[in-house]
Amino acid sequence: MEYGLIGEKLGHSFSKEIHGKIGDYSYELKEIERGKLADFIESREFKGINVTIPYKQDVIPMLDWVDPAALKIGAVNTIVNRDGKLFGYNTDFLGMKLLIRKTGIDLTGKKVLILGTGGTSLTATAVAESLNATEIIHVSRSGKDDAVTYEQAYTDHKDAACIINTTPCGMFPNFRNKPIDLEKLPLVEGVIDAIYNPVCTDLILDAKERGIKAEGGLYMLVAQAVCAAEFFFDTKYPDTLLSDIFADMERKKSNIVLVGMPGSGKSTVGAILSKKFGKELIDTDVLIVKKAGMEITEIFEKYGEKHFRDIESEVIRDIASDTGIIIATGGGAVLRSENVRELKHNGKLYLLDRPVENIVPTDDRPLADTFDKVKKRYEERKPIYEACCDEVVDASVGIEEVVDALLSKW
Repeated sequence: MEYGLIGEKLGHSFSKEIHGKIGDYSYELKEIERGKLADFIESREFKGINVTIPYKQDVIPMLDWVDPAALKIGAVNTIVNRDGKLFGYNTDFLGMKLLIRKTGIDLTGKKVLILGTGGTSLTATAVAESLNATEIIHVSRSGKDDAVTYEQAYTDHKDAACIINTTPCGMFPNFRNKPIDLEKLPLVEGVIDAIYNPVCTDLILDAKERGIKAEGGLYMLVAQAVCAAEFFFDTKYPDTLLSDIFADMERKKSNIVLVGMPGSGKSTVGAILSKKFGKELIDTDVLIVKKAGMEITEIFEKYGEKHFRDIESEVIRDIASDTGIIIATGGGAVLRSENVRELKHNGKLYLLDRPVENIVPTDDRPLADTFDKVKKRYEERKPIYEACCDEVVDASVGIEEVVDALLSKW
C-alpha cells in the first residue's frame, strides 16, 4: 500500500474516510497480527502510514530517525518513507492538545488522571505537561509501571480535576463499558476520551449528565490525520481544513434522532431527511412490529404496555451502534432513561414539538387513540421530552418548514 493505517484491530476506524477528505491519494486500513509488525515495517513497502493500538511504542526501534518530540513522548503514530529511510513522528500530540482547547478545559494548576499506560497515554502525559498540569497520575487495572489502580484513584486522588481516557474501554463494538466511575471523583471538571467510535462513550455521557465539560476523540482523530498528511506530502494545509472535515465527519457519523408525541411528524420528517441526504431511515415502531410479528395494538391487547416497552428497548439497543442514520422513535421511547442513553451514543435528539391541539388521535396508537388520551400523554411527557432532547424544533408549522428548522440546528 502507499498510505494507510496499521494496527491490530481496525474495524472501528474512521481514518480512511478522513484521509479521503484531505486529498486525492489511496489510503488503506491494514490489520497486522502481533508478531508480524517487524516484517511489515522492514519491508518498507509504503510511502506513509499511521500507527495505532498497540504498536505506537513498538515501531520506534524499527525506524531510522525519530522526531525528538516523539522520542521524548515515547510514542510514534506517523511514519514517512523517504527514499527507503523511515522517519517517525507523533501527530497525536497536536490532535489531543487541540481537542482539550476546543472542549474549553483548563489544566493549569490541576491534577490530571490519565487512564491507561500505552502509547496514547504517553502522548496525553506530554500534552498535560505542556498545558501546565501540576500533577499527573497514571491509572491502570494492574497498577504497574508507576501507575495507581482504579481503587487507589478513588481513595487517594478524589481531588482530580480532569480525566483523560487513553484505554480502549468503551470503544465499539464493546461500547457499553466505561473505565472509571465519575461518582467517586466529585471534583472532576473536565473529561477527554480518545475514543471516537461511538461518538459519545459511556464515560462522556456520564460527564455530560453531570454538567462536566467533556468530548470524545473525533476532533483529535481529524486533527492528527491532517497533521500526518502534511508530513506525508511535505505540505501545509489551510487551518480551515480541520474544522471543515470535523464538521462533515460529525454530521456523517452522528444519527438524527426524532422524538416527540405520536402524530408530531417524526416519520414524515424522517422520510424527507432520508431522501434529502441518502441516509437510512429507521422507524422503531416498524422494527417492533417486525420483531414481535404483530401490530402494536395487538401487542398491547395481548401482553400489555410493559411488554411493548421491553421490545422497544431491545430494538433501540440493537440500532444504538449504527452511525449516520435517521431514527424516528415511538412517542414513549424516551420514557426509559436507558433508551435515551443508547440513542445518545451516536445520536443527537431533536424534539418535534407540535401543540397538542394539532395532534390527531389514530386507532393504531393505543395510548393516543382519543384526544383526551393525547392530551394526558402530552402533559405527562413534555417535561421528559424537553429534558432529554438536544434541540427543540417547532413542529406547529408546515413539514418543509420543520425540516428546514431542524437542519438549521444540525
